[in-house]
Amino acid sequence: MIEAVMLWNEPNNKSHWDFEIDKDWSRFAHMVKLAGRAIGAEWPGLPRVLGGISPIDPLFIERMDGFGVLDDVDVVAVHGFPLDWNHWPIHDWPAKLAEIQAVTQLPVWVSEVGVSSFGAEEVQVWGVQRTAELLCGRADRIHWYSLYDLPRAWPATTRHREAEGSAYYRHFYLGLLREDGSPKPALEQFMRHTPQLGLCQWFHYQDHRLDEAVEWMRRLGVRYLRTGLSWADSYQPNAMEWFDRQMEALRDFNVTVTFCFTPEHRGMAPHHTSPPRQPEEYAEFCVRMLRRYAEPARTSARTTGRPCGAAGEIGLGAAR
Repeated sequence: MIEAVMLWNEPNNKSHWDFEIDKDWSRFAHMVKLAGRAIGAEWPGLPRVLGGISPIDPLFIERMDGFGVLDDVDVVAVHGFPLDWNHWPIHDWPAKLAEIQAVTQLPVWVSEVGVSSFGAEEVQVWGVQRTAELLCGRADRIHWYSLYDLPRAWPATTRHREAEGSAYYRHFYLGLLREDGSPKPALEQFMRHTPQLGLCQWFHYQDHRLDEAVEWMRRLGVRYLRTGLSWADSYQPNAMEWFDRQMEALRDFNVTVTFCFTPEHRGMAPHHTSPPRQPEEYAEFCVRMLRRYAEPARTSARTTGRPCGAAGEIGLGAAR
C-alpha cells in the first residue's frame, strides 16, 4: 500500500534539480507547495515527504521553511552515503540527523542510506551493521539503497558520469544483490535488521528485475519500500500499463512513492532536472497517480515485522 508520497528526489543536488535555472529554489518551492496542497486536499492524512536532501544541509531546510514549503509537507528526509560520497564519517549520523531536527519540528526520515561494495564487499557488510546501530531508533523510516546493483549498461543519474572517476562507478555497486541477482555477503547482515531497515529500489521503465525483487523483499522480511513513479516516464509508450504492473507487484509493502523527473518537453530546459514551465502540471501528475494507486490502499491491511536486530529464518540462495 502507499503509506506516503515523496515530492521530488534530492532537490538540493544538481544531478536532480537544475539550480542554474532556479538559483534560489523559489520555483522548486512553488512547485512542491502546489503539489503538497493538492495531495492534502485529495487525501487528508497521507504523509507528504519533502524530497530527501543530499547533501544533508539544514540551510536548505531553513530556506524551504522560509518559502512556506514546510507548511504543506509532513516529513522531511535526508540521504547519506558517508563511506562513498559524503565528506563526513559514518559515526556522525546521529549528529547529521540532529542538525536537521534543530531547524524543524517535522519528523526526519532517512530515505536513502547505503554503502557500496566498490572497494571491498567486506566494507559493505560492516557498513550495514554500523548503519543499523547508528540509525535504528533515531528515524521512523530508514530505506537502504539498494537491493540491486545498477546494471552497467544503464547510466547512473549524474551530470558528469565517467569524468567523476570512482565517485561515478560507486553508483553501480550499492546493491545487496549483484547485477546478475546473486547475493553479496551484506545481504545476510541486512536481513538481521528488517523490517526496521527498509529498502529504496528504483524500478526503471519496463524493469526486468521487478518480479524477482518482490520475491527477494518478501524473503528478507522487508516491509518498507521507497520507489518512484517518474513523471517523465509517464509519456513513454504504454506507461500506465507499466505503472499498473509495478504498483500491483508492490501492493503488499508499505510504499513511499516518489514523484519526480520533469518530462523534457515540459521543462524550462529539455532535461529531467529542469523546473517545469507550468509547475501545476507536476501537481496534476501527483494527483492522477494518487487517484489511480492510493485509493485502493485505503482498505489494505498494514503488517508489522521483527524488531531491529532480530535474526530472520530464510534461506539466502538466489531467488527464482
